[in-house]
Amino acid sequence: MAKFIFVTGGVVSSLGKGISAASIGKLLEARGLKTTIIKCDPYLNVDPGTMNPFQHGEVYVTDDGAETDLDLGHYERFTNAHITKDSNITTGKIYYNVIAKERRGDYLGKTVQIIPHITDEIKRSIKKVAKEKDVDVTIVEIGGTVGDIESLPFLEAIRQFRWEVGENYALNIHVTLLPFIKAAGEHKTKPTQHSVGRLREIGISPDILLCRTEKRITKEQRDKIALFCNVDHDSVVEAADAKHIYEVPLMLKKEGLDNLILKKLNIKKSDKDIKDWRNFVVKRVKSPAHEVKIAVVGKYIALPDAYKSIYEALVHGGIANDTRVNIVKIDSEDLEKKKRGKQMESVQGILIPGGFGDRGIEGKVKAVQFARENGVPYFGICLGMQIACIEFARNVCGLKGAHSTEFNKNTKHPVIALIEEQKNVKNLGASMRLGAYPCKLSKKSLAYQAYGKDNISERHRHRYEFNNAYKDQFAEQGMLFAGKNTQHGLVEVVELPSHPWFVACQFHPEFKSKPDNAHPLFRDFVAAALRAKETAK
Repeated sequence: MAKFIFVTGGVVSSLGKGISAASIGKLLEARGLKTTIIKCDPYLNVDPGTMNPFQHGEVYVTDDGAETDLDLGHYERFTNAHITKDSNITTGKIYYNVIAKERRGDYLGKTVQIIPHITDEIKRSIKKVAKEKDVDVTIVEIGGTVGDIESLPFLEAIRQFRWEVGENYALNIHVTLLPFIKAAGEHKTKPTQHSVGRLREIGISPDILLCRTEKRITKEQRDKIALFCNVDHDSVVEAADAKHIYEVPLMLKKEGLDNLILKKLNIKKSDKDIKDWRNFVVKRVKSPAHEVKIAVVGKYIALPDAYKSIYEALVHGGIANDTRVNIVKIDSEDLEKKKRGKQMESVQGILIPGGFGDRGIEGKVKAVQFARENGVPYFGICLGMQIACIEFARNVCGLKGAHSTEFNKNTKHPVIALIEEQKNVKNLGASMRLGAYPCKLSKKSLAYQAYGKDNISERHRHRYEFNNAYKDQFAEQGMLFAGKNTQHGLVEVVELPSHPWFVACQFHPEFKSKPDNAHPLFRDFVAAALRAKETAK
C-alpha cells in the first residue's frame, strides 16, 4: 500500500506549498522511492482551462490533454512523477462526478451530502491515482488556506483518510508563516500558532511544520513553536526564503526533512546526496559563465505566473549553456502604442508565447518583424507561430491584411483559421486540440538538429491552425515547413533558413523542459542568442 503525505498551508496564500511538495518529491526520489504528486484545488471550475490568466496564472497541460494548475508544472520539473488528468482534483470535478452519480441513481435514493459523498469522492480520487501509478509515496497538496470555507471538504477528507490508513501510512506537513518584524527585531510565532490551532479544530494535528521565514530560526524559537503547536522539536523545519526555487530541495535536505519524513512513515532507505542537482543546476543558476538578454513579448506580462513555464524553460536553456538568461518583459500593447520598442534593440533573442484574444496582437506582429528584419534569434510558441505566419504573409508574401480568423473573421487572407473539427464546438472547456500529438520533422531543419531525431511528440493547447491553402506561397518566399502532424496534415513547425535562428512551433515545448534536462528548442534558442551576442561585439 502506498503511503501519503498531505501538504497544507495556513496564514496566507503563496507560501510555496507547490514548490515544497515538488521539493519533497525530489528528495524522496533521490532516496530511491517512486512518487507521484496530486494538487487539490478548491475552486468550482472543473479545470482552469476557461479561466483568465490574470485570475489564475498559467494553465499547465499534461500529455493526456488535461488543463491543470500551474503547480503541476513544478511537480514535473522537479521530479520524474508521471502527471496526468487525475493529478489535479478540483471541487468542480468532484461535484460534477457526484452529481452525475446521483442522476444515474448510483446512491440508491439516499440523500447526497458533503459527508460522506463529497469526501468519499475526494478520497476515491486520491486512492485511484496512487493505485494506478503504483508508487511508494503519494504527495497531496491541498490548495487554499486553512480556515477557508472552500477547502473544508478536502481537509475533512484527508482527516478521514489518515484515520482510515493509520499513522504509519499518512502524515501532514503544514506550511506556515513565521514573519520577522523588523521594528521589533524578532520573529513572531503567533501566526503559526493560530494556523495550527485552526487545523487542529478541523481534527488534523500536523506532524511536521514547514516554517517560511526571511531569517534563520533560533533553537529557542523552535522550542517555543514545538511547545505551543504540540510537535517534536525536530519537526519544526526552517524553510527560509531562497534566491531561486531550485535551491529549495537543497535547503530542505540540509534541514533533514527527508530523514524526518522517512522516520515518520517508517520507511528505511539509505541516505543519498543530490550532488548532481547541486553541481549542475544550482551552481549554474547562481554562478553562470555567460549571460544574455531575451525579450518575452506577451499580453499577460503584468502577472509573472501567466508565463511561468516559459520563464522556467528559458532558465533551463540557460543552465544547459552555462548562461544567465535576463528576461526583458515587454507588453505587446505597449509596442502597438510605440512605447518600449527600443528595448528590443538591446536583446539577443525574442520569444512570443501563447495566448488568446486580439488584444496586443499588432504589437506582437511588430516584434516578429523586428526579429526577422534584424536577424535577431526568434522563438515563437503556439500563438507565437501564428503571429510569425501573419507577419510573413503581410510583409514578405505581400498578402495585405492577412490575419487569423480568431481576430478578424472577414480577413481576405485567413492564413490562420479553425480546422473543420473545431468549427461546431460550442463549449469552450476542454474542447481545444489538447495534449500530446506526434510531429514529423524535416531533416533540413533547425528543429531536427535540436532534437536529433525526426519523430517527436509535444503537447498542444489551441484551436486555430495554419491554413494549408497558403503553403505554396509561403514556401516560394523562403519559409520552411519544418514539422507537421502527418495524421491530420497540420503544420507544427515553421522556420526561415535565411535567418540566423528563426523557429516557431504550434505546440508548447516549455511543458516538457526540466532544469537538469533543458528542452532542445530552448537550449538551442539560448545558444543562438549567445552567438548573436558574440557576433555583435
